[in-house]
Amino acid sequence: MGKILNYLLVIVVGTSLLAGCVPTRQLKASQNALQSVRSDSAMQASKIADLQQQITDLNNKVSALSNRAGQLSTDAANKQSQLSQSQQELADQQKKLQHLQELMDQQKKATQEIRQKMSDALVGFNSNELTVSIKNGKVYVSLQENLLFPSGSAVVNPKGKLALGKLADVLNVNPDITVDIEGHTDSIPIHGRYMDNWDLSTARANSIVRVLTNDYKVDPVRVIASGHSQYDPVQPNSTSEGRALNRRTEIILSPKLDELYKLLETGS
Repeated sequence: MGKILNYLLVIVVGTSLLAGCVPTRQLKASQNALQSVRSDSAMQASKIADLQQQITDLNNKVSALSNRAGQLSTDAANKQSQLSQSQQELADQQKKLQHLQELMDQQKKATQEIRQKMSDALVGFNSNELTVSIKNGKVYVSLQENLLFPSGSAVVNPKGKLALGKLADVLNVNPDITVDIEGHTDSIPIHGRYMDNWDLSTARANSIVRVLTNDYKVDPVRVIASGHSQYDPVQPNSTSEGRALNRRTEIILSPKLDELYKLLETGS
């Protein structure tokens, strides 16, 4: 035990002697250098932490931009899909419009052909007895009262039957033509067998239907009859000439438009 104490004493004394040998100035310089190194180390550590934070922020921005790019890519794909769909719909509509135009051209051509056939068939009658014209895409054969009926009567006279026979000849060889018969009167109230002008105009339309279907075998499914009384005049009823033109029966002819109507319904 004494030997150990002696040994420690020697070490302490030696250390003291060595310490005493180092100048105070050098010790101070060493301490300052150590402090400077420590300060630099702290600054470097702070810079490293800042850089790490910047790296984290940049990574977050890169991630956000990547997500945004993905969203924009998805949006672009959706827009492209919508554009393709719109282009297809436009192409379909253009195709329908083209088909519709073709049907309308066919209908116009067919109407003109009907008018020509009727004009040729009724060529022997005067313009004050009947006229053939196109209106609203249909053929109007307008037969005046003096051709068809005695005044105030709904019985078709022989010359009127002759005209209807020529008209029926065209209808029977053109089964796709629909027939709408309209009776019209002037505004002078009627007395006698018929209650009023409604009654007379309807009776006249029905008489022509019977002549066409019974005498000349026009398919009754194709025929519609109606009376308009005085309420669809072509001239004012204030003059005798105007009233004479208003006393008429119109046979309205048009080609069947089933395909056209079907296309319009599909388009709507």
